[in-house]
Amino acid sequence: MAIEYREWREGDDLALLEIWGDPETVQAGQFRGTLAPSGNSPWRRCIVAEDVVDGVGIPVAAAVVHEASLHPERLWAYIEVARDHRRQGIGSTLLSMLRHETKASPSGVSRLRCKVEPGTPGAGFAEAAGLMPIQRSRLVVVDPAPLKLPVFGDGSEAAASEQVEDLATGSVELSDVVGRYYTSVHGWDSPGELGIPTVQRLFLDDLTGAHGAIVLRAPKASAFGQGVPASRKGRLEAFAISYAQVSPAPGQAAQGQPAQPSDVFIGHEPELSPEDAAAAVRDLLALIAFQYPVMLELDDSMTAVRAVVEPLLEIGKAHLQGAETLVVADPA
Repeated sequence: MAIEYREWREGDDLALLEIWGDPETVQAGQFRGTLAPSGNSPWRRCIVAEDVVDGVGIPVAAAVVHEASLHPERLWAYIEVARDHRRQGIGSTLLSMLRHETKASPSGVSRLRCKVEPGTPGAGFAEAAGLMPIQRSRLVVVDPAPLKLPVFGDGSEAAASEQVEDLATGSVELSDVVGRYYTSVHGWDSPGELGIPTVQRLFLDDLTGAHGAIVLRAPKASAFGQGVPASRKGRLEAFAISYAQVSPAPGQAAQGQPAQPSDVFIGHEPELSPEDAAAAVRDLLALIAFQYPVMLELDDSMTAVRAVVEPLLEIGKAHLQGAETLVVADPA
């Protein structure tokens, strides 16, 4: 076996797919999409390993490293080696080559990160390479009616409508809270500056699939202090952004089949106390999951959401969807 290394070129994707077959993990399937020709806008370096037989090179492995506009303090890296070529030093060589390429990154950033599934060859390789877990993420499906519905104010419809509101995804108020919440739960991998246009593009634009948002507000407040009737809306305390229609697929209701879960991003005003944040998330989750299941991405850093969802996992009113994901990275 003679292994040679070169830059990625057109047609490598098809050749590698024939050798690799289906991706072994969800993360592998996602990262395969980042394998592309090297370039500087955005900065990316991609290397292919060929097994040369009788002068003909057959691609068997590839590696990529690239900068990211979101979470710019580390570079994303990915390496995949054909099953029958593993444990022969190819992955380690590719990693060394990627680390060499990072010395020329325009940002000057050289620390690497990747996503792996625990217990897989990729996770084992990352650990051997010195990449350590910095975050765990789980997809959780919450069953319908998992929590008792909250009562707002005097229990009237008017009181509820003051605190629960459908909000346009283009709302500046919503974008502000979403951006600050995302930053607050990603201290382990800073997203950098998140202005309103960036938040809308990443989380709320039509192209993201976002089609609606429900928010929970504090009770109405007076602009003139106590003793004066409340007139302005209470501040936004929690939000839920839906990325799929919450309804059964055609024919499911008639056949008694369960509805497909709606993909939801739920969060809260980061300045709330831990107790108030958990209470706001609990009330909003009770509302949005009252009739249909919802699916949430749950990072360990999302303490308020974990405080609500993990007890549901324990009593069987929620379940994991697929395997856990670990973000692994070079030590700081």
